[in-house]
Amino acid sequence: MNNPKLWIFLALGVIGLVYLFSWARALAAGRARANGPAVPTPLQTGIGFVTNFFDTLGIGSYAPTTALFRFFKLVPDEKIPGTLTLGHTLPTIVQSFIFIAIVRVDLKTLVLLIGASIVGAWLGAGVVARWPKRNIQIGMGLALVAAAALFTMANLGIVAAGGTAVGLSGARLIAGIIGNFILGALMTLGIGLYGPCLIMISLLGMEPRTAFPIMMASCAFLMPVAGVRFSREQAFSARPALGLALGGVPAVLIAALWVKSMPLNTVRWLVVAVVLIAATGLLRSARQTRVATAGPPVP
Repeated sequence: MNNPKLWIFLALGVIGLVYLFSWARALAAGRARANGPAVPTPLQTGIGFVTNFFDTLGIGSYAPTTALFRFFKLVPDEKIPGTLTLGHTLPTIVQSFIFIAIVRVDLKTLVLLIGASIVGAWLGAGVVARWPKRNIQIGMGLALVAAAALFTMANLGIVAAGGTAVGLSGARLIAGIIGNFILGALMTLGIGLYGPCLIMISLLGMEPRTAFPIMMASCAFLMPVAGVRFSREQAFSARPALGLALGGVPAVLIAALWVKSMPLNTVRWLVVAVVLIAATGLLRSARQTRVATAGPPVP
């Protein structure tokens, strides 16, 4: 057990088993009440495959899954958060195992940044929850657009490109810890971690691929805790959640091998695409929040 990776895998395994045990009990209780098996449909499984494939590329799975659930009227709105968390947790844990195993990254950097995001999600929740969500969405969205523009110029050779380091040290490590702490706290407001983490890692001089184990593991340690709560309260739809998990795991395996084999330049352009998608989502959400709070026009 001298290899630090083994301790990370062991911790992930324990958290994953607790999550699976809790979900199995909830499914058994739900089947007893519904008097039938919770077998997902091909559509529900297909949604799990597609959304988790792109999630493994860093694009995220919650927003597209929510859109598809609403479009096909598969899950009541009040049960969407629990269904997303329970269904996507297992694929996210698998992502974490794979990327930690196949992507070379400094273990001290990996552990410290994962820990920072977890602490941010727990300790920062109370502070961040009082911030105006719309202002954060606008600020993060504009910041990501600017970062994507900077990274595009780096890819085109207009400005100096980010580095190819696999770890951080000194002031950059401190900046990474602070950054991931803030990103973990922002997750409590529904601000996705993947896009901002990708650009932060790249701008700190690390190879973009090293962001994948950091951001996947950060979410893999956070999501099961919320999943246990949702399962205990039966705040999810069983069949769609199972569809996400069953379709998601093979999608993760395929997409992870694809990312590993990508040339570094292609990965850098993938970062730009992911960040622009994240920025667009944030700015669109901010606009919808403004329209919703404005109310009907005054005659």
